[in-house]
Amino acid sequence: MNSSSNFQLIRPTHVAMIMDGNGRWANSHGRPRHAGHRAGVKAARAVIEACASRQVKVLTLFAFSSENWKRPPGEVDALMRLFVEVLQREVDALHENGIQLRFIGARDSLPTILRKRMADAEARTAANSRMTLVLAVAYGGQWDMVQAVRRIGHKVRAGDLDPADVDESLIDRHRALAGLPAPDLLIRTGGERRISNFLLWDLAYTELHFTDTLWPDFNAEELGAVLDLFGHRQRRFGGVPEQLEAIGD
Repeated sequence: MNSSSNFQLIRPTHVAMIMDGNGRWANSHGRPRHAGHRAGVKAARAVIEACASRQVKVLTLFAFSSENWKRPPGEVDALMRLFVEVLQREVDALHENGIQLRFIGARDSLPTILRKRMADAEARTAANSRMTLVLAVAYGGQWDMVQAVRRIGHKVRAGDLDPADVDESLIDRHRALAGLPAPDLLIRTGGERRISNFLLWDLAYTELHFTDTLWPDFNAEELGAVLDLFGHRQRRFGGVPEQLEAIGD
């Protein structure tokens, strides 16, 4: 099998997305910021459906970062209410489409009603296997790594773990996305070229794609083009092209 045919066969198992640009989209349309967030929900729905139809097995969306608490209190409150509303409205459709819902982030920082909706949604969709949808809420990559280190540290202190046994695979099992594959592809909308404290451990070998499209304008067609572009990538994971060609042969 030659290398060009290998390119065509690559499909991402796990896609992660930083949904950036809601506020700027609202400003450009002369509307308040919360209107941009609501428009962003529609874009998320379209992307979820498109990923499921293209057999992406895991989709992780960065919905609210640990740094987003610094935003104006009115905007944060509106976002929390929107999360509750969206969960109440969308979980039925996700469940009917075989999508499992999972949340990562500092839940204890979230409103009680939102935590309850999240737990209910996870319980209801737990047996679904068509696709796993992960929503990162009150999440930060540095927070994620600190939590992993703390959990490992507790085991060491309790005498259940030898520090010499701490390695990459052990840390991997204590990350927020434990049990799921690392993202193959990260897409960030909105024009910024950074990962903004998102999945710091998990993105070590992830392909990165940045687009100027604001999140509410991102659609299934642009997603399809990005996935097709990814299909032509040669992912070496530190190796050299000749090694991959030998494997293909």
